[in-house]
Amino acid sequence: MTYGVGVLVKDGLLMAADTRTNAGLDNIATFRKLHLFDVPGEKVMAIATAGNLAISQSVISMLREGFRNPDTDRVETLIEQPSMFKAAQFIGHAVRQLHASDGAALERNGVSFEVTMLVGGQFRGSAPRLFMLYKAGNFIEATPDTPYLQIGEHKYGKPILDRAVSYKADLYDCLKLALISMDSTMRSNLSVGLPIDMVVLRTGGDDWEVNRRIEAGDHYFHDLRERWSAALRKAHTDIPAPPYRD
Repeated sequence: MTYGVGVLVKDGLLMAADTRTNAGLDNIATFRKLHLFDVPGEKVMAIATAGNLAISQSVISMLREGFRNPDTDRVETLIEQPSMFKAAQFIGHAVRQLHASDGAALERNGVSFEVTMLVGGQFRGSAPRLFMLYKAGNFIEATPDTPYLQIGEHKYGKPILDRAVSYKADLYDCLKLALISMDSTMRSNLSVGLPIDMVVLRTGGDDWEVNRRIEAGDHYFHDLRERWSAALRKAHTDIPAPPYRD
């Protein structure tokens, strides 16, 4: 399992994903699930993946090495796409092509074709955009009414984002909330864990403002999780006890 989150606000875009993979209690490993594609000064894109690791890695390889785009009948790579919308469509084609070639064999061996992706980025002259792709290759887009999207083990972090994230919120305040949601997920689900990969893109910028991996010894993240735990304990004790005793 994994947890990935993307937030699109007026000031820019941020994305974060954990790196833990599980194939049983005694087979835990670290794999990067936030993949970057960029042409400096022209376009920057990030893809966060969840689901079957072999499937998501195959899709990422197809996007880097190229495959025949049914829209143009040419062999193309992701970085050649002319817009974020076309990029999302292209990734959907890759997912469908992989399903056509491998889906039946996986099902015969009792493995379901599971993959979801967050795709965010910005092309020069355009605003940042954020999409979530499903295993059928279709997708939805973040909007000012719904400025964040999640993949994987999202239920533990969702209430935090629901209460505090809005389209007009500060970009780095949203990054703090995304990291709190990540910590809440890790505390409640052992299949999500450090390190965390994250990127931040400012609206109108031509490169990542932040491109960082948070390791186990990261001082800020340790301080954030301790402060959040203390704040929750204080909020709990400050609320009066229910007056329901007979």
